[in-house]
Amino acid sequence: MFLIAVAATMADDQPAAPDPQGDREAFLAGTGKDCRGCDLREAKLKRRDLSGADLTDADLTGAVLHRAKLGNARLDHAKLQDANLNKADLKRASLIGADLTGALLYGTDLSGAQLETAVMTEVHMAHGRLTQAVLRGADISLSIITDAEMAGSDLSRASLKQSNLTGANLNRSDLSSAVLDGAGFVRARLKNAKLKGVSARQADFYEADLSGSDLTDGDFRGSRLQQAHLDDAVTDGIKTQGALLVDGTVGQ
Repeated sequence: MFLIAVAATMADDQPAAPDPQGDREAFLAGTGKDCRGCDLREAKLKRRDLSGADLTDADLTGAVLHRAKLGNARLDHAKLQDANLNKADLKRASLIGADLTGALLYGTDLSGAQLETAVMTEVHMAHGRLTQAVLRGADISLSIITDAEMAGSDLSRASLKQSNLTGANLNRSDLSSAVLDGAGFVRARLKNAKLKGVSARQADFYEADLSGSDLTDGDFRGSRLQQAHLDDAVTDGIKTQGALLVDGTVGQ
């Protein structure tokens, strides 16, 4: 009997098991912010204040988060495919390993956000802010990132294949060993950026500002560097065969 009583007491002391359904109902009713692992597909959360919310592993596929406040929120490994995050505030949010395929991110503020290994293919992120964001190893291919503010961001080993970054500000960003094949950087600002070991085959850097950048061992074969600014850039070991160079000649 003593053992049974002790076991019962220990069971009473155990923390309650998570209740995703209860969390979901409270979250959708606006009485709770945290909803780890919840099914929130197609949820209407426009302008909701979710600052600091824990939405780790939540499924927000197709959710509407237009102008929502998600500063410092935790969205690690969350599903955000085709979600509407236009003009949302995600400053310093954590989205490590999150899937944002096809998401709408027009004018979204992701300054200081953690997006390491996130999937961001086919996103629409024109005029977005990613200043000092961490995107190491992220897949941001086939995306529209025109006129985005990305100064000081960490894009090392990220993939930006065939993405359009026309007019983007990438000054002082780290793109070491990134894959930029077929990407467009027309009139982009890349002053003092790190592009060491980058693969930028068939990429377009027309009139881009690469002043003071480190292009050591970069692969720019077949790319367009015409009228790009390369003052004080480090170009040791770069490959430019077939590239249209600054002066209009073709690299040999």
